[in-house]
Amino acid sequence: MNIKLIYLFFIILFINEVALGQSYQFATYNIKFDDRNDLENLWKDRSSHLINLMQFHKMDLIGTQEGMKHQLDEISENLNFPYIGQSREEDGIKGEFSAIFYNSKKFTLIESNTFWLSPTPDVASKGWDAALNRICTYGNFEDKNGQKFYVFNIHYDHVGQKAREESSKLILEKIKSINTENTPVILMGDFNVENDNKAYEIIVKSDFKDSKNLSQNTPYGAIGTFNGYSWDKKPERIIDYVFVNQGIQVLRYGILTDNYGLKYPSDHFPVMIEVSFSGN
Repeated sequence: MNIKLIYLFFIILFINEVALGQSYQFATYNIKFDDRNDLENLWKDRSSHLINLMQFHKMDLIGTQEGMKHQLDEISENLNFPYIGQSREEDGIKGEFSAIFYNSKKFTLIESNTFWLSPTPDVASKGWDAALNRICTYGNFEDKNGQKFYVFNIHYDHVGQKAREESSKLILEKIKSINTENTPVILMGDFNVENDNKAYEIIVKSDFKDSKNLSQNTPYGAIGTFNGYSWDKKPERIIDYVFVNQGIQVLRYGILTDNYGLKYPSDHFPVMIEVSFSGN
């Protein structure tokens, strides 16, 4: 093979790389709050396994739920990823976050904010028939190709059905008012509902689609996302989702069941998708 052919080969390879575009791994993961009373599943015993899972699967952006500040700080330090968000309590520090971690070598943060899932979203509050304060943290990001996108990360209430339905309506309204440039949006989190619930239906009847149904490859992994730390019981309920709107191609979808010594790093499995942006 002469020099000209070698040169031509690398040009074609480069063109193909550009044509295929950059892909990223995005995930939602309820990491379970640090429950000091659950002696079988203490954070200090499972944190390294949870962090290793994130690293092994090369996650570029992770929307987490239930994390407390010291948990988030530990993940951030080990991944070398910054995170955005505040807790659901009035001081923004105590209690659970819906934090988003991101690879700052790949993404630049443009803006971020947190609002409550309630009729008064700008102040710490409990909405409708919810048992607890619930929040959404979002960020506007830009990749190295200049592609901008939003990620909205939520944790719906586990008790109030009206709260879940109204939260879906509020989220869609907020996205419409915030995303004025109509850039691609990823909506992810622990929705605490299955796909026959009205709160789910409100979302998929909008511009958003369940990434599992869009995956170009056969969905991988478990049937359900909630394991309850139970090794013997087969998880069958999907309550954690990643939704996408226009401009996003879902290349792969998986519910990841990584474990250690017949134990799981959290009582939920992470849901990970590989995506590319049509604009790239």
